[in-house]
Amino acid sequence: MKGLLVDSNVILDVFLDDPHWADWSESVLAHHSVHATLYINSIIYTEVSVGFAKIERLESSLARGGFRMLDIPKEALFLAGKAYLAYGKGRGAKKSPLPDFYIGAQAAVFSLDLITRDVSRYRTYFPTVGLICPE
Repeated sequence: MKGLLVDSNVILDVFLDDPHWADWSESVLAHHSVHATLYINSIIYTEVSVGFAKIERLESSLARGGFRMLDIPKEALFLAGKAYLAYGKGRGAKKSPLPDFYIGAQAAVFSLDLITRDVSRYRTYFPTVGLICPE
């Protein structure tokens, strides 16, 4: 599968015109969209939705951005759980995996690089995932 998974922070930078990150995020998306499909999943969709009052506006914005939805396969859900277990050792009793674990696991299972600004958790728990991030 040729494409890139795009983290919600990058999409929201563009959609909400973040004064610090919008230019970087927009240029990275424009550059990579020429050669690869830009994917999101249901977790990313949910996180991006907070910037919109109506689903129709969200759907329209995602379509204009060229984003395509990918289902999260069982293998990625399983991997997310295992990564979360490693994360949870000694960190208290959280009940469910953080969104980054679903995103990182899906990128790992599908061998997709990930465009993100939040790199530390992905580098730690999903070291095989290529990251496209600010220098």
